[in-house]
Amino acid sequence: MFRPARGGARCIVPGIVLLIALFFISMLQVNAGVVGESGEMTVGTVALSQTTKEALARQWPGTSHLILVRNSGPLPHNSTLYAFERNGGTWTLLFGPVPAMTGRNGFAGAGGKREGDGRTPVGIYPLGFVFGYPSAIGSAMPYRPMTPEDIWVDDPDSPDYNRLKKREETTARSFEDMVLADDRYKYGIVIEYNTNPVSPGLGSAIFLHIWKDQNTPTAGCVAISEENILKLIRWLDPAKKPLITIE
Repeated sequence: MFRPARGGARCIVPGIVLLIALFFISMLQVNAGVVGESGEMTVGTVALSQTTKEALARQWPGTSHLILVRNSGPLPHNSTLYAFERNGGTWTLLFGPVPAMTGRNGFAGAGGKREGDGRTPVGIYPLGFVFGYPSAIGSAMPYRPMTPEDIWVDDPDSPDYNRLKKREETTARSFEDMVLADDRYKYGIVIEYNTNPVSPGLGSAIFLHIWKDQNTPTAGCVAISEENILKLIRWLDPAKKPLITIE
């Protein structure tokens, strides 16, 4: 009959406890941390680019809510999203990394985005109003409930290009329905790309919204799970001048 060696159980149990402890320590190292403005803005392996850091300091010194979206491969539309908050001179990673879907044809560099190209525009943009299907939502951000009459114009020849309109308010020949047959626009946030001023043909209707699924790219928007977009919507505060940086 097999008999375990004396002390075997006593050796195995502490080993298991040690492995569990190491696992949780590694998770904490990946998902939390702080960074100072005087040094490299990093949390684990997350780092804002030098261009982004300089632009934040130069153009948006009052911003303290920041969403970072970065391509993480292996496909052009596989990306990762992080959310940071600044207190004084320190940026803290509040949550992330979370998986995100971006444009089916990857990212468009500065000035390279074109209407219908299936690319997500690189850059730093303010976050606009929150929109969705419910009549009201718990968020400090301005909120607009969508109806079947609401459309977002993507006709470059229309004077209403890249604007939210009611159907009867525009003669645009092409537009995006803001109430879809699925839940992709159940909750969304406007990314203020090409909105002020508007340049015809350089892209429209760029949102942060719910993904169709974790494997389906977007036409140029940033898409995440419903659970994660609700976290963002409840966290964002217009007084913090929230931005999104796509790099």
